[in-house]
This record gives sequence, C-alpha cells and structure tokens, in this order.
Amino acid sequence: MLRASARHILVDTEEQCLTLKQQIAAGEDFASIAKAHSNCPSKAQGGALGSFGRGQMVQEFDEVVFSAALNQVQGPVKTQFGYHLVEVTARSE
Repeated sequence: MLRASARHILVDTEEQCLTLKQQIAAGEDFASIAKAHSNCPSKAQGGALGSFGRGQMVQEFDEVVFSAALNQVQGPVKTQFGYHLVEVTARSE
C-alpha cells in the first residue's frame, strides 16, 4: 500500500496561510512556525503527522500528499478544518 509521511500547519484563514508560507520561503523553520501558529495538536511535533496510507486523510489533503513533490511546501490547501500548508517528507510503496 502506498504510504506517505508529511507535516502540516493548520490555520483559520487563507491570508494567514500565505503569510506563513512566505516566512518559510524566506528561510524560517517549518517546525518552529507550526509550533507557534498551527491549530492542530500535531503542532507539538512541529506539524509532523507520521506515516499514513492513501484515504486516511480528508480528500483535499490526501490529493496533495500523494501527488506533490517531496520536501516542498504546498498550499494553501483548503479543507473542512481550515487552511493547510503541507510538506511531504517521504512516500513509499
């Protein structure tokens, strides 16, 4: 089964998501930003979600995780939970 590992930052607005993405692009640490700003309990691990299979996350998130290039910040990705920045850290069969 195809599996992936990813980390994410969840916020309430697209504007906040874009601002954080710019900070990461400017060299700020993804994990530090996740710890400071994410609404998800995964913020305690710097946004790390661990390993999961296709279909275990909501569809919009799943599509990005199983198609995006590795180690590149994707987003904003809108889901029922809010707006995410997503970085796929690994993918395997």
